Amino acid sequence: MRQADVVIVGGGMVGLSLACGLAQAGFAVSVLEAGPTPMPDERIDYRVSALSRASETLLQQLGAWPLLPRKTAYRTMRVWELDGPAALSLDCATLMEPDLGHIVENHLLRLALWQRASQLGVDLQSDVHLLPMIRRVTVAELSCTTGEVWRSPLLVAADGAESWLRQQARVPLFRRDYGHWALVANVRTALPHDACARQCFTPEGPLAFLPLHESDLCSIVWSLPPARAQALCEADEADFLRALYVAFDGQLGLCQLASPRRTLPLQARLARDFVQERLVLVGDAAHTIHPLAGQGVNLGLLDVASLLRTLSACKAAGQDWGCRQWLRPFERERKWQASQYLAAMAGIQQLFALQQAPARQLRGLGMALLNHLPGWQAPLLRQALGLA
Repeated sequence: MRQADVVIVGGGMVGLSLACGLAQAGFAVSVLEAGPTPMPDERIDYRVSALSRASETLLQQLGAWPLLPRKTAYRTMRVWELDGPAALSLDCATLMEPDLGHIVENHLLRLALWQRASQLGVDLQSDVHLLPMIRRVTVAELSCTTGEVWRSPLLVAADGAESWLRQQARVPLFRRDYGHWALVANVRTALPHDACARQCFTPEGPLAFLPLHESDLCSIVWSLPPARAQALCEADEADFLRALYVAFDGQLGLCQLASPRRTLPLQARLARDFVQERLVLVGDAAHTIHPLAGQGVNLGLLDVASLLRTLSACKAAGQDWGCRQWLRPFERERKWQASQYLAAMAGIQQLFALQQAPARQLRGLGMALLNHLPGWQAPLLRQALGLA
């Protein structure tokens, strides 16, 4: 029988960030990961995250940020509508900040967090196949197929969008299909990206080019109807690159593929309960949103920061941190923000899906106002950086 103050199911970026923070706060933590131990890999990951300043600050505090071998600051952002009047340019100089955020490869961030958690003495378990959980009055128990048992006052579900632990707890889930898949890949561009994150709204869906650590290397995220995404994923490379050039308006010239292409279904999810007795949901286990604003991982890391404050306060006050009563402030704060993000992403997606002339003119007018009235840009940028 292994005793822990907190047991986290899921060794992804959010779960490991929470483990590092809790270990720093004096909690005994176990992380149970279904997959293998992350290992160094020289390949450039085609799955990346756009980390806000708030996320960077948290990772600095956790001691994981210096362990990242590659991270790319982006200083400007351009958003426009293909063949339409809407266009917006944002610059970190507006807020007198050094950048608007960093693009980080997911596998590198996860490896850095795993290494940091190990340094902090977290009990890290990989290739764990769990059996149904048991919740008692004061503790919860998890056992695995090898016979090991973990007992803790609190379990944390950080095991992704199809969370096994959330399903075990029978937490109801709101789910809405966006009707799109994300096609992701890395590409070499003919023109340098100049540390600019670009996003073009096409009639089929948004297409983002995110700058990576080499001046001609970008990660693309292309939101498309499923059949179109599948067809482009399987298309001849030359045909795919021609379609990409046209959709992106040739902004960075002709591209070359620098990784395999992959597709990912896109769904909005929101758990009805973020907390139950002896259980907390964080990250994608609690919510998923459209990637068009790049806020998914940032939203999960804000969950981590909030839960760290809540559990540290419980520990300092001598309270039972697995009791739902003391976890409710965390739930109210995080569910409210996740709901706001879900509504905002749905609104933006629907606004740009309208192709009639009045809607296109309205989008153009709105973006023109943001471009020419810097005072309106500051709140938007502060929100994007996680400073608001």
